[in-house]
Amino acid sequence: MGHHARRESYPSASTSRLDYHHPHGQRRPDAGALSWPFGDLEGLDADAVRETAYEIFFTSCRSSPGFGGRHALTFYSSHEGGAEGGKPSQVVTKPTSRLKKMLGLRMAKRSSSRRITTTTVSSTPSSPVAAPGSPLSHTVPFFRPRRPMTAAEIMRQQMRVTEHDDNRMRKTLLRTLVGQMGRRADTIIIPLELIRHLKPSEFSDSNEYHMWQKRQLKILEAGLILYPSIPLEKTNTFATRLRDIVSSGESKTIDAGKNSDTMRSLCNSVVSLSWRSHNGTPTDVCHWADGFPFNIHLYTALLQSIFDVRDETLVLDEVDELLELIKKTWSTLGITLPIHNVCFTWVLFMQYVNTGQIESDLLCASHAMLNEVANDAKREKDFMYVKILSSVLTSMQGWAEKRLLNYHDYFQRGNVGQIENLLPLVLTASKILGDDLTITEREGGEKRDITLVDSSCDRVDKYIRSSMRNAFDKVLEGVNTKSVEFERRKELNEVLLQLAQETEALMTKERHHFSPVLKKWHSTASAVAAMMLHNCYGKVLKQYVSEVTSLTTESVQVLQKAAKLEKVMVQMMVEDSSECDDGGKTVIREMVPYDVDSVILSLLGKWIEDSLKKGNECLQRAKETEAWSPKSKTESHAQSAAELMKLAAATVEEFFQVPIAITEDLVEDLADGLENLFQDYMKFVASCGSKQSYIPMLPPLTRCNSDSKFSMLWKRAAPCSAGFDTHIQHVNGKHEGNIPRPSTSRGTQRLYVRVNTLHYLHTQIHSLEKTLSLNPGVVPSNRLRFASNRKSCCSYLETVSMSILVACQHVAEVAAYRLIFQDSASVLYDSLYAGGVNRGQIKAALRVIKQNLALITTTLSDRAQPLALREVMKASFDAFLMVLLAGGSSRVFHRHDHEVIREDFENLKRVFSNCVEGLVAENVVDAEAAVVEGVISLMGLSSEQLIEDFSITSCESSGIGLMGNGMKLPMPPTTGKWNRSDPNTILRVLCHRNDRSANLFLKRTFQLAKRR
Repeated sequence: MGHHARRESYPSASTSRLDYHHPHGQRRPDAGALSWPFGDLEGLDADAVRETAYEIFFTSCRSSPGFGGRHALTFYSSHEGGAEGGKPSQVVTKPTSRLKKMLGLRMAKRSSSRRITTTTVSSTPSSPVAAPGSPLSHTVPFFRPRRPMTAAEIMRQQMRVTEHDDNRMRKTLLRTLVGQMGRRADTIIIPLELIRHLKPSEFSDSNEYHMWQKRQLKILEAGLILYPSIPLEKTNTFATRLRDIVSSGESKTIDAGKNSDTMRSLCNSVVSLSWRSHNGTPTDVCHWADGFPFNIHLYTALLQSIFDVRDETLVLDEVDELLELIKKTWSTLGITLPIHNVCFTWVLFMQYVNTGQIESDLLCASHAMLNEVANDAKREKDFMYVKILSSVLTSMQGWAEKRLLNYHDYFQRGNVGQIENLLPLVLTASKILGDDLTITEREGGEKRDITLVDSSCDRVDKYIRSSMRNAFDKVLEGVNTKSVEFERRKELNEVLLQLAQETEALMTKERHHFSPVLKKWHSTASAVAAMMLHNCYGKVLKQYVSEVTSLTTESVQVLQKAAKLEKVMVQMMVEDSSECDDGGKTVIREMVPYDVDSVILSLLGKWIEDSLKKGNECLQRAKETEAWSPKSKTESHAQSAAELMKLAAATVEEFFQVPIAITEDLVEDLADGLENLFQDYMKFVASCGSKQSYIPMLPPLTRCNSDSKFSMLWKRAAPCSAGFDTHIQHVNGKHEGNIPRPSTSRGTQRLYVRVNTLHYLHTQIHSLEKTLSLNPGVVPSNRLRFASNRKSCCSYLETVSMSILVACQHVAEVAAYRLIFQDSASVLYDSLYAGGVNRGQIKAALRVIKQNLALITTTLSDRAQPLALREVMKASFDAFLMVLLAGGSSRVFHRHDHEVIREDFENLKRVFSNCVEGLVAENVVDAEAAVVEGVISLMGLSSEQLIEDFSITSCESSGIGLMGNGMKLPMPPTTGKWNRSDPNTILRVLCHRNDRSANLFLKRTFQLAKRR
């Protein structure tokens, strides 16, 4: 037997078993995602399918040059002289391919003329193939020159059939079909013919023969029973017999002799099953290998042979001639041109996948064939064709969409261009499958319209959205993984910052690498990608914001980074959508804005609320525990005030440390909260009652006369006036050494601590006001609320500042009246001029007042002293007036007493003018003393003059005018605002006048009772 020299990189023809890269065989790791659309064959592996496919191919092409007769072995090239009577074999010499040019496939680097072989033949060129053991096998061969390979030789090597197996098959089939060259190939049941005519002696051992026979029986079972072209009844006896024979052949070889009962039964069963028809009538069509999916497995195995075994990404330049030969198997396999186009499309696509997607020409060729398939699909409605087409397109679409829905994982910078080739294929497949058909119902639901819609943009939109979502999830997972790798849990702030950076990089990658490609099918590809990334990051940001409890520097950094990222993405969207009809409004409407400014304002508002809440807690503690004791010797205000202002100062300081643009309205919000807090605290400090609670009730008006028992007793006691002085000294608390004791009570001192506290509060608020107003970081506000509610000339805390001053005056007033009318009552209101007026009687009261003023000045802060002393002065003057006008029945004055009284009051005035220089201005003292001095001047008038003045003022104030006969003067009301022109004041002077005229006037006019 002759031996062919193998061409470069072709497998050796002497091997008995070769690896075949079938879809069910070994694949690249990435090919696993491509599902085989035709299902698996029961009991048959890829090698069995391949070998059977080659046997069918050879039988179908047996009449073609190079396949039959002696020319297969005694081969002479066209440029050499052949044997006598011989004709040249079919030699493939064309360097170009019409099909490859049509499909856009590149030509192989090696020309087909280099596919050459060295033929060895026996000394007798016309001798048949020598069988093993034949004498011809010992004939010394001679070598012919190198020649181009025939299509038959190329096909054998492409199908990885060994020369030994090929020669054995050729010999058997040619011997069997001698004289039957005109017989149709589809009528030849090849496995049966081979079992009948191929003997065990032609195999190396019995095991090889058994395996071969077993394959042939399995092929018959697959084609006639498992996957028949015509449905098979379950009760078919021939099928049962064939199953039994196949089953028996599993464990041992069956007897294939001519006289064997098994062989006769096998032949009868196979022939009967092969020549069945759909309706049971006689037919001239043999069906043994045309059932689905058996036929498709065989046919795709043949189509796989077009790929160069030296470089699996290349299609052979001889593909045109090979496909013409493969076409001869159509009648046997039941293949039509539409089915061929589908299978050829699938084989090209599968080869592209199995070779690692490195040859885009294969993908483009598959797409070109798919366009042919699209034309076929419009005309071809055969059920089997539609089933094959649907399975193939679903598998191709599923594999491609898996990558397009996550193209960031499957395509990198180097191969991103493959999307440009893969996407048209998917869109074409979708159209063929009817994904672009939209069925709409009319009113009533009876008639339905089918509309063809170009959904290419929508499908690409789906790919972009899915891929961006998956890419973002992967980035997020990577960020979280890195934090774990560093063996520490990153703060959520750090994760968000890094995620924002990674998201921006992802968007840049998308815009530069993928969007230019996808924009051919989707005008706003970059905008959709940016929108998806924006929303993905927004969901994470929303979760982060929901967990943020306070506004910190870190949280502000995260939010500002998010705002910057949003700005970049919006800019990308605007630029990408500039050429759209709607300017990208449709995409932009899908965005969920981060609204970072609102988030920051909300968090800042929450932070302000929390800070003010702490202030309110401090206020509540003060209400529960404040004892109004000085904080220290040097700090005479309350401890609670210090704590509150410290908290307020810290809040303002932290407020301006927030790394955002602080606007005037934000400052206003904080100031409003602080102002309300200060107002509440101020009200708490000022809640100390009123001066009225310390002023004695006015005694009833009475008249005194010279004959009263009290007057008589007083005259009798006059010689003992020294004893009264002693009593006054005892009341004033004078002891040995003439050292006066201050009468300021603990309660009064606490009131003055309140005064200090309010002044301290006012000072600290003024300092805060400067911090709020003069901070250089405050920027103007655009909010109308701020512009309308606050004038530029007003301060933030002006209202509370003014209120504190009023509160200071109120507390100082209450403290002063308590000091004078309660603490100093024993030396002033209770005893002064009681029983009569004596020169120097006021000295005791003056000493006590001076001592109290000295104590007050040491208790009060410097800022609080002027107001406090002024209020003490006013209270002292009111007390002096009370002695003169409402002193009760113990006070009786004569006209000549007014000189002593004026002198005493001048001494009282000097106490406040001279106690501490500058604290109370002399003009202030004079203004407050004017009322008292006016009353004293009334005391110096005669009773007749007082009666006349009283009558005039009383008539004027009551509106009576001139008094007529029989009219009585009305009783003037007590207003408490005493002065020399007030009728009630004049009346009270008359009531205290020990004079007959006054007594008679009061008795006749008002029937006032006499004093007792």
